[in-house]
Amino acid sequence: MKSRTRLFLSLGIPVLLIVIIGCLYLVQQRASNPPQQSNTTKQPLTPVKLALDWTPNTNHTGVYVAMAKKWYEEEGLSLQIQPYSSNVTPDVLINNGKVDVGISSTESIVSDAAVGQPAVSIAAIVQHNTSSLAVLASSPIKRPRDLDGKTYGAFGAPYESAVIGQMIKQDGGKGNIKSVTLDIDPLQALESHRVDFVWIFDGAEGIQAKHQGVQLTTFPIIKYGIADYYTPNFIASPNEIKNKPELLRKFMKATARGYEYARTHAEDAANILMQQVPKGTFPDQAYVTDSQQYLSPRYADSGRHWGQQDASAWQGYPQFILHADGVKDANGKPVTSLNLNSLYTNQFLP
Repeated sequence: MKSRTRLFLSLGIPVLLIVIIGCLYLVQQRASNPPQQSNTTKQPLTPVKLALDWTPNTNHTGVYVAMAKKWYEEEGLSLQIQPYSSNVTPDVLINNGKVDVGISSTESIVSDAAVGQPAVSIAAIVQHNTSSLAVLASSPIKRPRDLDGKTYGAFGAPYESAVIGQMIKQDGGKGNIKSVTLDIDPLQALESHRVDFVWIFDGAEGIQAKHQGVQLTTFPIIKYGIADYYTPNFIASPNEIKNKPELLRKFMKATARGYEYARTHAEDAANILMQQVPKGTFPDQAYVTDSQQYLSPRYADSGRHWGQQDASAWQGYPQFILHADGVKDANGKPVTSLNLNSLYTNQFLP
């Protein structure tokens, strides 16, 4: 027993000394090399302001999906959606530097350039034009040429009469119409017989009409002599493009993820949209689901990434509307030529 104790002491004391020396060495090393702060410390998010072209709807679903899934935050951005106002357009807001990005249309982008307040399309939300002229199904109007001499419910844009006139002429008519600017819903104007026809979006008022039991006859504008074009579009100012390219690149990366998700998950995307917007925005939730089912496959053509824009689409409609004197400068004089290549860019798309 005594021999075992001596053996333990003879082995244990040197081991203990080694442990003590090792601990002292580690303490000294930590004192001279304090631990670095974690690289995972969150950096403050960069705010980015977006102006919508209307109250929230299925044209905007990809944005709300990306917000809900925190994809903007992954890019280091804090997205701030500005309240929609009928008093000032997103085009004006981006030009004044009040917002970073807006949602507009090809028609407005062409008009912006003509008055010297350029806006640049940085992504196409929907790949093809989905708008139509619409009349009540009970109306005697059965084709575009029947619109000659009829009353149109306008929304006040300078290009409307040129587009409608071309459609009527393409179908064999003269292209002469009467026009009144509406201050009520276009479907209400039709039902009350205040006007004979209106311009609608098939994925919005077209779905709305079905849910309200209003039967329509529609004439898609790109089937009657009007070149196809992208609408709506995300826009930014030339100044923003020059000074904040990385911010726009991050914004589009998150936004594209949102629209690609909505493209293949229509029902879930519609639910996300309804959950993200203020209560009461959509009284008819079934309308939102049906509108999303209509629009999701139209965000991009099969085999193409969302948002992509081609030069051909930025030649056809702009050239037509310029030649039709449907574009005016700041003094109200017709503009006949523009640098069409400056109206769009794909540089910020992932």
